[in-house]
Order: sequence, then structure tokens, then C-alpha cells
Amino acid sequence: QVQLVESGGGLVQAGGSLRLSCAASGRAFSINAMGWFRQPPGKEREFVAATIWSGGSTVYADSVKGRFSLDRDIAKNTVYLQMNSLKPEDAAVYYCAAQDGSRFRGPMTRITNFGSWGQGTQVTVSS
Repeated sequence: QVQLVESGGGLVQAGGSLRLSCAASGRAFSINAMGWFRQPPGKEREFVAATIWSGGSTVYADSVKGRFSLDRDIAKNTVYLQMNSLKPEDAAVYYCAAQDGSRFRGPMTRITNFGSWGQGTQVTVSS
């Protein structure tokens, strides 16, 4: 089992930036992929960005391409989401997710391919 702890959410004005962090523990050595999903008020959880943990591709939702950037620090078992040019529609609870196991299961955009989840961190964007 992988445990995930997010941090970095908060209130920001439209056009501003925030950086989310997610630290993994437990069976972190078995992680195949890590990513971020978000759940806006009254809506379903949606994909934001994800990356292959050992290196390789990083995928972004069209709505955040060019504004959000996902980075990872393997030595710290931590993934970051740098969010720039934030818009009111980016407001949501952001969840970190991890996929672990013997082999990678795609696509990374699919929520059900991630078995470990953080508690979520609130991002509020004022207009």
C-alpha cells in the first residue's frame, strides 16, 4: 500500500500561481505512475496530469496544457504540480494519485488505474 500526503493548496487570485506537493510513503518502491486529479464543486473527479514514475511520458489534460507542469523528485518520492495562470474554473479539490504494482497499466488518464489516493487539497481561485 502506498500512502500519499498532499500540501500546497490555498486561495489565489486569477492569474496567480500555486505549487502542490505530494509525498509518497509505504510501498513507494512499487510505484509505476503518479498523477493529479481534481474535483470541482458539484462535478465528477477529472484527470489533470500524470507521469510514468521511472521516466518517460507526462500527460496533461487539454484544459491545463501550457499552464500546469508536473515534476517529480524520485529521491524524495515526491511529485509536484506547478499551476500558473490560474483561472476560476481551476478551483477544485486536487487529489494526488499513485499506481503501484508489477507492471504499468494505462492509460494514465483513467481514474480507475490509480489505486492509492491522497486526502485532497483545496484550491480556490478568486476572479
